Amino acid sequence: MRNGVPTGKPLPVRPQGRARVTAAVLDLDGPARQPTVYGHDVPYDTASISKVDILAALLLKAQDAHRGLTAQERAYAAPMIRRSDNASANALWRRIGGAPGLAAANKRLGLTATHGGPGPRWGLTRTTASDQVRLLRAVFGTRSAAHAGSTALDGGSRAYIRTLMTHVSSDQTWGVPAASGAAPAVKNGWLQRNTSGLWDVNSVGQVGAHGHRYLVAVLSDGSASMKDGVRLVEAAARASVSSASGR
Repeated sequence: MRNGVPTGKPLPVRPQGRARVTAAVLDLDGPARQPTVYGHDVPYDTASISKVDILAALLLKAQDAHRGLTAQERAYAAPMIRRSDNASANALWRRIGGAPGLAAANKRLGLTATHGGPGPRWGLTRTTASDQVRLLRAVFGTRSAAHAGSTALDGGSRAYIRTLMTHVSSDQTWGVPAASGAAPAVKNGWLQRNTSGLWDVNSVGQVGAHGHRYLVAVLSDGSASMKDGVRLVEAAARASVSSASGR
């Protein structure tokens, strides 16, 4: 156990070469209050999945000021999630106060192992698969759930994030949706490393399978190509949801 999370279950997917992958799954319709982790729950760079966290931090700031998002903030938020627009993320990263602002929000959201990237580099935020499920639970879980972040975001804020994640551009629908038999919500991230040429490929979201709703986070690095990374993440998503559902 780590932070109350069962860790280290074998992931029934074999990464190729130097690649590694970790998946975390929580059945929202089951009794568990912590995700099951497949693989080692170690930190990975987020790439663009951190944009969900940035938006959550922005919404908390707006809630604290007893206001909705401004028109300009919405003009940044929608393309940041739906199209993974980096310029919009840059603007909102500054607006939340960078890594210190993210840390303050994450304390309220119940995250324990996510650390913002240095300076303007939000894509180098470090996180674990189990922490990403905690973030997803703050968005998709019920307010009555026994979870530290379940009441941080109000209903309007939660609905806004859900809406954006369920209406991403068609070229953004890969990743955890591979495990879904129903309309999924997703945010993906990918980054090619300058030093090695290898790829970080990540995917987080909510999927429906076997009559249940699952929160799924799959983090990977070391793939030889983005295509290989996507294939690895999708295989891990399918395998982990299948295992969690007992299928």
